[in-house]
Amino acid sequence: MKIKVIPAKRKSETVTIKTEFIRLDAFLKFKGIAQTGGHAKALIQDAKIKVNGEICTARGKKIRNKDTVSVFGVDYHIKNEN
Repeated sequence: MKIKVIPAKRKSETVTIKTEFIRLDAFLKFKGIAQTGGHAKALIQDAKIKVNGEICTARGKKIRNKDTVSVFGVDYHIKNEN
């Protein structure tokens, strides 16, 4: 018996920021992914977050225009309003 596995499509969302950058921990709180700064820190330290396809463990990482933050199967594409 053959089992065919079809991977689920990743969800994608564009997020517009009004500043030059946003820190990763602040982004997680802004999107409601983390409820507090401590929760954001735990997610980041537990290697649950990817920035541009690489695991990021720096909570102060600056997220800029055209970056992609991936968490829990959703890709957030950052767009600068300017």
